[in-house]
Amino acid sequence: MTSHEADVQRERMAEMWESVAPGWGRQADRIQQMGMAVSAWMVEHLELVPGQRVLDLAAGPGDTGFLAAELVKPGGTLICSDASDAMLEVARERAAQQGISNVEFKRLDLEWIDLPTASVDAILCRWAVMLLVDPASALSECRRVLRPGGRLAMAVWDEAQANPWAAVLQGMLLDLGFIEPPQPGAAGMFALGAPGRLEEMLRDAGFVDVVADLVPIMRDYEGIEDLVAEAADVSPGLSGVWSKLSAAQRQEVVDDLTARTESFRDGERHLRLPGSSRVALAQA
Repeated sequence: MTSHEADVQRERMAEMWESVAPGWGRQADRIQQMGMAVSAWMVEHLELVPGQRVLDLAAGPGDTGFLAAELVKPGGTLICSDASDAMLEVARERAAQQGISNVEFKRLDLEWIDLPTASVDAILCRWAVMLLVDPASALSECRRVLRPGGRLAMAVWDEAQANPWAAVLQGMLLDLGFIEPPQPGAAGMFALGAPGRLEEMLRDAGFVDVVADLVPIMRDYEGIEDLVAEAADVSPGLSGVWSKLSAAQRQEVVDDLTARTESFRDGERHLRLPGSSRVALAQA
């Protein structure tokens, strides 16, 4: 990939996340519930203490960092950051709703973190680095801004076969022509899902004492319409085109996903789709 192509891809991704931020705001409570086990693993393994400065990268609605904010009181600060101004606005609203006051909001790109060297005690980054054009640069930047001995807790998605809740959606988007087939080695949801890949990249970036684990999740839906409504809100592949689809095309989406999720039906309508997240702890 040329530098121009990489910049074009970065710009396209930035526009995409700006566009889906309102949907993420509408679905924030559900996303928080779905990811709580992963967020809890990350925050607990940082072993935070009062007075520390914690950076949450690609924070989205902000809930992982908000857990950390409570643990660094009194005297500590959470930097809640995202590359999308619209996502940061969602996080601001949720912080206000939850009464979280020891938080700064800052627009930061993962590949070039605009903070001084050795300026934070801990970093959180959930489900973001695998989506980057240059994840190695992001990890190097994390290492740079951490103080010596500081800790990074990171999560990426496990492989596609371990995440049918997402794989069925991706399969539908591909088969119906909403997204292009991913190129080998390209950024994407499952780009760092291979066993050992995240740990290898962390060590290459200069981190030590890397510890990795798998955290299971479960996605529950009241029916296929519930799944489709969520996807139309938060899926970059579907949200941008959903409003433009005809009634017949929307029905095609529903029928396709109904067939793909048949084996996960629990009763007449209820769906339970499992998933798996890779998590890692590393020290600067």
